[in-house]
Amino acid sequence: MIVRFGYVAMSLEIPDSSPSKTMTMARFAKLPDREEGLRALERIASVNLHNTLRLLRHNVAEGIQMYRFSSKLIPLATHADLQGWDPFAALAEPFAEIGEYVRKHNLRVSFHPDHYTVLSTPRPEVLVSSVRDLRYHVKMLKAMGLDARSKNNIHIGGAYGDKPSAADRFVEHFEQLDPDIQCRLTLENDDKTFTTGETLDTARRTGLPMVLDIHHHWVNSAGEPASDWWPEVAKTWESPLSRADVPDGETLPPKVHASSPKSDSDRRSHADGVEAGPLLDFLRQAARTSERIDVMLEAKHKDRALLNLMNDLRAYEGDGVKILDGASIEVAP
Repeated sequence: MIVRFGYVAMSLEIPDSSPSKTMTMARFAKLPDREEGLRALERIASVNLHNTLRLLRHNVAEGIQMYRFSSKLIPLATHADLQGWDPFAALAEPFAEIGEYVRKHNLRVSFHPDHYTVLSTPRPEVLVSSVRDLRYHVKMLKAMGLDARSKNNIHIGGAYGDKPSAADRFVEHFEQLDPDIQCRLTLENDDKTFTTGETLDTARRTGLPMVLDIHHHWVNSAGEPASDWWPEVAKTWESPLSRADVPDGETLPPKVHASSPKSDSDRRSHADGVEAGPLLDFLRQAARTSERIDVMLEAKHKDRALLNLMNDLRAYEGDGVKILDGASIEVAP
């Protein structure tokens, strides 16, 4: 099984490369000229996009083929007080440059909208803001000229005291989304509310591909190995919706999120790095049924954690592990 590793948004290896520089709404509101304030936001976004391209170039140099964009590329883009502002015309060139680079190097990129984007909500105003945020993420991907191979990953959301009803609301609200939003979504199990099995059930009901977070499963399950669920989770990536707006209906490699607990007393938080042993245990089991898996590392040390993990995996060469390049391996069952 071929396994590719990626990381989230920020780099610890490249100095002054944040793609998430911002301005608070409080600061914006104090500016004497609204139009000049909007131009300032666009200038910050231009820096974020420039840094994103720097990180993609760094990734290619290191052999890293997966990357999660920062959702904060455009500061205050979805703030209710700035509705009517369209920054995309001013940012068309840097967005297009990123998309061209992604296509040239065949990178797998994604977004993960923030936790306040919840389709299970019973509150109409929260649903409106959630859909607005999903539309913003789709606009960014379209500005890059990227098709639906680039996904936006979300959780089901809160249970609001009645988990089955919350899951039903998620399905209902999902069905109301525009098709270009639907086909770019993936669904992930969380660490407190919706388990792997419950998330898988909702993924099946909607046709969404499911991202299995093996750390979340470890802290929110009945104790069964995450690999027990893997064959069924992997099948969700074969659904018609997962291949919609994808050239030739290409089936993407299933995606996994991996991280290690910060400590025994704080099992939910992410550690700086990722332990190779437990991750390999899962991958060896997954290799029995899958030919390819893409693994997004959610470690505090970002790209440094990925590079350190690759160094640790070298100790397993000859034991069913083959290093392919700077960020991918082959794993035998």
